[in-house]
Amino acid sequence: MTEEQNNERIKRAFEASDWHEIKVTDSWQIFRIMSEFVDGFDKLSRIGPCVSIFGSARTKPDNKYYILAEEIAFKLTGNGYGVITGGGPGIMEAANKGAKRSGGKSVGVNIDLPFEQMPNNYIDNDKLLNFKYFFVRKVMFVKYSQGFIVLPGGFGTLDEMFEALTLIQTEKIGQFPIILVGKTYWQGLIDWVKATVIEEENNVNPEDLKLFKIVDTADEAVAVINEFYSKYMLKPNF
Repeated sequence: MTEEQNNERIKRAFEASDWHEIKVTDSWQIFRIMSEFVDGFDKLSRIGPCVSIFGSARTKPDNKYYILAEEIAFKLTGNGYGVITGGGPGIMEAANKGAKRSGGKSVGVNIDLPFEQMPNNYIDNDKLLNFKYFFVRKVMFVKYSQGFIVLPGGFGTLDEMFEALTLIQTEKIGQFPIILVGKTYWQGLIDWVKATVIEEENNVNPEDLKLFKIVDTADEAVAVINEFYSKYMLKPNF
């Protein structure tokens, strides 16, 4: 986006809409949002709960976390779980690739962006969904996931991770496992949460640190998911 386009977008945000604009633009937007929810619910409800894998779209195939994401997805689907990703390149591609390689269910909930995000080639043909709205897409991640595996990523990955943590913390969803992969990558964030957010400002309960686990290997990540399922005497329903 050019500076001129950005300035124009900001100016429009300060302008009051007249009734005609509200009726024509905003009202029809509601139907677009509804259609995305209906399409997502329709397709994903047939798949059953899966494990969502989050991570950067910018990670290259020779990166250790790309390789690790593929291995995690391969082993998860080999154990009977489905895998949901954001449908794009990088870590998302790696996870879909691993799921596809094992013959497991490979789901992609892609977001339409002007840059960086195109659906990868490893999503099952009948399990690709494209969304315009981030908030609709995040609902799909949460509603149809019984576990969240988070590999290194940027703002989008952090947003998805904290969304899942918040919903579990506030008891809006069950206490499904959240697994952060890569101790070196995540340690600085965890140290800040402990020292500043908890100890200095008391903004989070220390018990909430138990809502997630940090691992380094694919076997450790899959073991956490398997332990969760066995604890509740559940089996993957795929």
